[in-house]
Amino acid sequence: MPHLTLLYTSNLDRDPDCDMDALCRGLADAMLTVRDEGGQQVFPTGGVRVLAYAAGHHAVADGKHDYAFIYMNLRMGRGRSAAVKQLAGDTILAAAKAKLAALFTAGRFTGLTVQVDEGAEVYDAKHSTIHPLFRNP
Repeated sequence: MPHLTLLYTSNLDRDPDCDMDALCRGLADAMLTVRDEGGQQVFPTGGVRVLAYAAGHHAVADGKHDYAFIYMNLRMGRGRSAAVKQLAGDTILAAAKAKLAALFTAGRFTGLTVQVDEGAEVYDAKHSTIHPLFRNP
């Protein structure tokens, strides 16, 4: 963890103003900037995941326009302060708004939701060859 999952309407895949790969990279980079009250990086570099999934079928609002929507859910492990969770959400929202600015111009109908969830894991196992790349010697 942390994992940021994006669910979005598939019409965004046809929109020249939406580069989902660039959005994912920008969001991951933004997550790596989040620091706690002591200045420590909140999310371990090797644990950051941003995954985006297009909804092949969707209905948004009244259907009178080609509405677009993106739902972003950040799931993180327990133990972080309320201020850090707020900062993580604010950081993700700001990064998304910056990358998607063209979708929020006049005449465009786009919605964006960012939700932060804290895990109360019943089972949590990990196996990775990525984390060791970022451990300090």
